[in-house]
Amino acid sequence: MTATRRQALALAAAAAGTTALTAAGPALAARQLGSPVKTLFWTAMITPCDRDLRFDPGAFREVMAWYRSQGADGVVVLGTTGEFPSFSMAERKLIAETALKDKLGLNVIVGPGTPNLPETLELSRHAADHGADGLLVIPPFYYNNPRTEALTRYYSMLFDKVSIPINLYHIPGTSEVPISIPLLRNLMGYPNLAGIKDSTGNKEGYAEFVREFPELNMRTGTGSNLEHALDHGMGAILAEGNVFTRLCADVFAAYRAGRDYHAPLERMRAAERMMRQAGTGIDDYGSMKYAVGLEMGRPQTFQRPPNPDITDAQKQAIRETLARIKDLP
Repeated sequence: MTATRRQALALAAAAAGTTALTAAGPALAARQLGSPVKTLFWTAMITPCDRDLRFDPGAFREVMAWYRSQGADGVVVLGTTGEFPSFSMAERKLIAETALKDKLGLNVIVGPGTPNLPETLELSRHAADHGADGLLVIPPFYYNNPRTEALTRYYSMLFDKVSIPINLYHIPGTSEVPISIPLLRNLMGYPNLAGIKDSTGNKEGYAEFVREFPELNMRTGTGSNLEHALDHGMGAILAEGNVFTRLCADVFAAYRAGRDYHAPLERMRAAERMMRQAGTGIDDYGSMKYAVGLEMGRPQTFQRPPNPDITDAQKQAIRETLARIKDLP
């Protein structure tokens, strides 16, 4: 057993209770890998680019620090919100290194997924070697709906080579390759299977994931399933954590303090409704990055095509809506 694995198991034991975990055995301890506790809030982090659409490491560091100051527990780097398919292999390594050079006390999960195993494995090893707390691995996209046995083989070849915590990314609306209950069952023999991110927003499907795998961290990727996640001790990876970092963090702070989290959750949702109803295009990465810059008081950063540019009308709507959100009770 390597020192890294021993440290991870020790961290898990401290989080869940050394005596209980010792009695349950090391396999259960390993299920807690990658975070001190399960019910944490990760921001699905943007990847700032300059006006010439080059990755901006300085802006990236500032944004990471901002999330931390606003109460985020962690970040997912190079997820969907991070525009991972828009960057080359070399750029993705640089982005991961920028995040992992100093994690600022954040739990950092890296997305290494590609349509092929060699590059996914290369990016996974790179993230592990640079100190990532875990991986979020999208299925190999392009070949739609592969058989469970074939997808099991793909992930098994990754698990056989990478020992840090691995989360499977369930976003079939984009990948066209769902993460299924049978697939997860096939992979349960790997102690570093940490959980999933479910970005579907499907309430019944998410509830089934949680019911079938309570020992994993079945993170919701949508605010619509946040109550179910919290009520069952699961975490969340939220794109809305970019603009509404503090509002999201307040929900988790209330939960962990044993207070009623529903009031801060309604404030978070009210802010989201206001932003969407104002026609801000806030779900587009250009608008999201503009809003983050306004909140931070720093210059605008940019997104790569084919994601659209923000319009002047959207900029005005974002400015006005952010001002109104500050007056929410």
